[in-house]
Amino acid sequence: MNTRRGKPLLYSLAIAAILAGARPAPAAARPEADAPHVDPRGEYLCPPRLQVRHPEFCQDFGPGSALVNLAQAGLFPEMPLPTAEIDDKYYYVPMDYLRGSTSRPVRLFPSAEAAWSGSGETREISPGFVFLFYRDVLDNGESTAYLTGDGYVRSSDVSDYTPPIFHGEAFSRTPDRPFGWVISGTFTLREPGSQLYTDHWLGKFSLVQIFGVERVGEWDWYRIGRNEWVEQRNVARVVPDATRPEGVDTDRWISVNLYEQTVTAYEGGRLVYATMVSTGRNGAWTKPGLFQVWAKLERDLMTGGIAGQEGFYYLQNVPWVLYFDKARAIHGTYWHAKFGTTTSRGCVNLPMTDAQWIFDFAEEGTYVYVFDPSGQTPTDPAIYGEGGA
Repeated sequence: MNTRRGKPLLYSLAIAAILAGARPAPAAARPEADAPHVDPRGEYLCPPRLQVRHPEFCQDFGPGSALVNLAQAGLFPEMPLPTAEIDDKYYYVPMDYLRGSTSRPVRLFPSAEAAWSGSGETREISPGFVFLFYRDVLDNGESTAYLTGDGYVRSSDVSDYTPPIFHGEAFSRTPDRPFGWVISGTFTLREPGSQLYTDHWLGKFSLVQIFGVERVGEWDWYRIGRNEWVEQRNVARVVPDATRPEGVDTDRWISVNLYEQTVTAYEGGRLVYATMVSTGRNGAWTKPGLFQVWAKLERDLMTGGIAGQEGFYYLQNVPWVLYFDKARAIHGTYWHAKFGTTTSRGCVNLPMTDAQWIFDFAEEGTYVYVFDPSGQTPTDPAIYGEGGA
């Protein structure tokens, strides 16, 4: 009898019996000296799906082994993030904004007629980083006037501006693995640290899951697909962690990660919301520490610097403002889309939809935990002023 030919059938029957819940019959006792060592996994390749479900029955090689490795990494089957629907009301983004010139002032007039004629101005807003919100548009066929919170302005002094529409994600439960958003559009690479590009283009703000990390040189590379990698500097990463920060004594708080440029909201021991942000640039850092929301305003005027000098800014109707550290606030941002990078003057700039969601989530007294896991942000309170937008 050819015993090698009979082995596959015997192993198949044994595995089938185990899967069916039956116990294999005890083998007849043999003298120990006559009992050769037999690998219970056999010498043959398992069907891939069997190997994924019961790797203990199979040899660690072949297509099934590769599938097991993918399954252990979370890539087979690849499951979507446990996102939840965001209420439609949060997708309302005011679009009625104007941008002033950086080289000439914005003139303000008491009436549409005065603005049309360009005479009788009441005051000026100095050139700089100037954005206005308007409530009405009036046109006489030759000129257009906008009604803002400070008065009427001429169309020749301003230009229309459309805010960005990116938003983050709400979650039904805490995700099982890290995830993040692509900061700048890129092709993925086949190997970490290589120049072997795939044909998979990831647009700016694409959401990706992170299935593995490998260090190459000074930077980590994130595995976002079976043979797809992206360098860490191009991803604003969230590592879900529902552990309460030290000093937080409630089950609801907001975390601001200065290194990753992300904001997360936690409630009841789980992650409920996450998005990209823009915090303070070098020299105007967002201060690390544990704070509490001390003021909550639906709209606010934010201005800073010296009129007529470089660095002057004037921002009307900044929406959904949560002040937490002097003049530093979490708020909606309509004047840029540089999320994932340090751009602000100390505030935490959020996309508009996310700012509205976080605004409704928070109350006066809600904890805001600001931290930098890299340790690069200064912590000496003496170097921090009041902060700004």
